[in-house]
This record gives sequence, structure tokens and C-alpha cells, in this order.
Amino acid sequence: MDYQQLYEHLSSYGQEHLLDFWPRLDEQSRQRLTQQLSSINWEMMHECIKNYIQEPPITELPPDLQPAPSFPSEPEDEEQEAFYEAAEEEGCDLIADGKVAGFTVAGGQGTRLGHNAPKGTLPISPVRNKSLFQLFAEGVVRTQEKYCTEIPWYIMTSPANDEPTRLFFQENDYFGLDPDNVMFLTQGMLPAISLDGKLLLSAPDSLALSPDGHGGCLKALKESGALADMGQRGIEHISYWQVDNPLVHMFDPLFIGLHARMEAEMSCRGLIKNDPLEKLGNFCLIDDRVTVIEYSDMPEDLARMTDESGELVFRVGSPAIHLFQLSFVEKLTGDNELTLPFHRAVKKVPYLDDRGRLIEPNEPNAVKLETFIFDALPLAEEVVILEVDRQEQFAPVKQKTGTDSIESCHRLMNERAARWLEEAGVPVPRKQDGSVNCTIELSPRDFVDPEDVRDNVSKIKPPQPEEENYISLEN
Repeated sequence: MDYQQLYEHLSSYGQEHLLDFWPRLDEQSRQRLTQQLSSINWEMMHECIKNYIQEPPITELPPDLQPAPSFPSEPEDEEQEAFYEAAEEEGCDLIADGKVAGFTVAGGQGTRLGHNAPKGTLPISPVRNKSLFQLFAEGVVRTQEKYCTEIPWYIMTSPANDEPTRLFFQENDYFGLDPDNVMFLTQGMLPAISLDGKLLLSAPDSLALSPDGHGGCLKALKESGALADMGQRGIEHISYWQVDNPLVHMFDPLFIGLHARMEAEMSCRGLIKNDPLEKLGNFCLIDDRVTVIEYSDMPEDLARMTDESGELVFRVGSPAIHLFQLSFVEKLTGDNELTLPFHRAVKKVPYLDDRGRLIEPNEPNAVKLETFIFDALPLAEEVVILEVDRQEQFAPVKQKTGTDSIESCHRLMNERAARWLEEAGVPVPRKQDGSVNCTIELSPRDFVDPEDVRDNVSKIKPPQPEEENYISLEN
């Protein structure tokens, strides 16, 4: 597409200003800008500007909104116990048969954590300071060993952290994993849009771009060839987790088995909310389809509603731990035009003014559009929600201190390690108030679940009071 064609095309959408600096660009810069502009679905972008900028959407919930049904974390009667046992056995078989892949969304940076690098490289374990990536990688190695199988692991990066993420794995020899079983794919990007509907430039030859949200991971799986790779490997189910949660059970046999036995296309772990207004998406039913309503969109009277027993009606929230049938993702991305709804966020976005100066705005000046993975739920014919004990599987790292912080993550990792040891009969020193009186780190290379601890209890040296205790089968 030459300049005149490009100009006419952009003019038809009122975006010709994106070529204001064309005369000063060299050939390489012109190619860069042309490539960015040509990659945009302009019809879709025109609709987005109309629907999310000019006429911002208003969230309207149906008057008969209902909570989505969920399985309890523990069986409630003998019949359900037998069902869970059969499901767990099926989950074990699927893992052992190589039918399950891991998929980590890891496009973020650790800036808010004081870590100027990919968030997955953040040192987080309480004794050895292992990174998030190392903890996951060692867990994959142990799971492969435990089930005598191979598990491919797919990691979605962003353009900003893709190269350093790949280098991190190379420098650490993939933490014992076969590099052929680790595949990186890059998240898509979307242009930022000014509040008057104009796409912004961050440089004369570049749009102001931002990641398209974790919902974009499905399209990224398709475009990167990861879905085709999974198909060739015989994968049937994809285990999805976000990089900031080191307590996640990446390959939980019960969760996988329930997902498979119920023939669910998409499944979710669910957390019982700590309080009505906790910042978790709410699992709801709309037109008999499972839907997540964001906490910010949930009316407070509904969030606080209780049933006859005094429990919250909408008590199950989403920690972003999912399973997908491979065939479901293939169906959604079959025409390369997966259309999940966009969510708008008004942000401060640096931009070039009409004189080519980079402006750092003091106030929000633009809309960033994102898609969210949970918006695929209403597209699934069958959905399973399995509740989970948050102390067992949820310790997100989102800030330095306070809730969901490095501090809280260390505490939760320590408490879970102590619990696993005590359940296996290993004494753990505790203070008068019941808190753990030492620091414990269980190596995921040896212990991915309580069963691993029980099976090796004779080899475990009890942790010592007020000391740092790193527990692995090598020491």
C-alpha cells in the first residue's frame, strides 16, 4: 500500500493525522508505520471508537441475576465423594497420557513490585528466593516425573518482556525442562485512543500501543502456532494460570477430572469471597450461561445479599485459574476473528502532539481497550466451577506491601508448607498465637502436592524454630 492509498484509507475513518510525520521518516520507519497501520482491522476499530469512546457502554444487569452453580472444594456426601474419587482418577490418567498442557499468562512487568524486569523473573520463594518462573518450571519437572509423562508448557509474553523472558530461561537452562517442550508466544497489542476518538502516536513512526488483555491469549495461541503444536502432541486440555500466583496447583487431577467428566469446554476454580466487596469477579448466570460480573459492576445490594443460612448469595469469585478444552479454543479461533467484548480503561498515555513533541499528560487522556479471558465463559456449552481453599491455591503478588503483596505471598507460602508437613506428621514449631515460628520453603521440584510430602515423610528433617528451613530431597 503506497502513501496515497494509505492516506485515503485512513481518511475514510478520520485517522489521516497518523501520517502527519510521513515526510520526515526514512524508508525503514515508513515500513514500520505502514505495517502497524495495515495490521489494524479498521472496521472493528471504527466500531470500537463509536461504542467505547463516543458512546461508552453502560453495564446493565438482568433483574433475575443468579449465582452460578459450583462444586464444593470437598465432597459433601458419599455419592459426591465417589464421584470426586472417580474424577480424580480420570484426571491422573489424562496427565499421565500426555493430554494436558500448561499455559501461563506472563506479559506483565514487575515495576509495581520494585522489580524492573518481567514479573515472572521476580524472586519470590521465602528462603531460596526462587523466581515465579523457576517455581512453576520445577513444578512441571516434578509433575512429569510423578506421572511418567511429558507436559508441554506455553508461556505468553508481551512485546516489552518477550526477549528478556526467553533470555532468562536460556541463562537458567530452562530449570531442568526440555527446551523443546517450552514454547513462548507474544501477546497482541491494541492502539490507545484519545477521548475524541483519534488513535495516538508514541513516535513519528509508531502508534501508542498497549497489550490487548489476557483475553487476547486465545487469539495468540492460534496465531503463534501453539494450538497446532498442541494438536500434534495429542493435547486435549489446557491448564491456564497467571504468572503472579505461585500457590496455584498447575495440574490438579480433581479439577482436570471434573472438567473432563462433565465434558466442560471451559472450567474455573472459584474462591469463597472474604467479604461481599472483595475485588474478585462474581460467577453468575445470565440466560443460563455462566458469566463473570466484575466487582466494579456488581451492585452493592446484590454483593451483600445473603441466603436463609446467612451466607452470601454471590459468594464465589474468580481467581483466574482455568481449564479449556483444546477443541473449544480451536472453535473460538477458527476464523481468526475471535470477538470477545472489550473493556475500556481511561488512562494517562504519552503521545505526540501535532508538532511532534512527546507529551506526558497529567490527567487521563486516552482509552485503552482490553479483552478478558472470562468473557469466553458464556460461549461455552458446559462450564465447571470447582471451589478451592484459597490458602491452598491463591497467593497473588500484585504490590510490595499489604494485601496481595510480596509480604502476604511469603506468609501464605510459609503457612501452606507448614500445613502440608503437619498433615504428614512432621512437627512444625509454632508461636503461642498459632502462627508458624520459622520460615519454610518446600521445593516444588520434590513436592507439588501433600501426597508428595506424605510419600517422603521419612526423608524430611523437621523444621527448626526461628530458622530458615529449605526442604528438598537433596538435603
